[in-house]
Amino acid sequence: QVQVVESGGGLVQAGDSLKLSCTSSGRTLLNAGVGWFRQAPGKEREFVAVITRSTGGTFYGDGVNDRFIISGDNAKNTVNLQMNNLKPEDTAIYYCAARFSSMPYNVGDLFNPEIYEYWGQGTQVTVSS
Repeated sequence: QVQVVESGGGLVQAGDSLKLSCTSSGRTLLNAGVGWFRQAPGKEREFVAVITRSTGGTFYGDGVNDRFIISGDNAKNTVNLQMNNLKPEDTAIYYCAARFSSMPYNVGDLFNPEIYEYWGQGTQVTVSS
């Protein structure tokens, strides 16, 4: 059984940094497509970033591409989301999602949460002003 688990959330102040990690059991993330999404109270789930492990390609959502960095750590079977210069509007539950079958060719499809096969339970990130 495949499971995806996030870790690293917490309460920080505006301007601080935080690193989230996503790991899996049952299958390795080595060649998976791994995305991060977030959902703030009263809002829809929002795409944050994705990495396609087979190619190393990365893509970011609006408003985070100059502050967040997604990367893979093969030795630890993790995908990390380094979040810098955090803002109060980054407050949300952050979810890791993995897709082990081939990733869509259309880049726009990578932002669609429906393509991902496994989801973690989420980790809370709270940024105070």
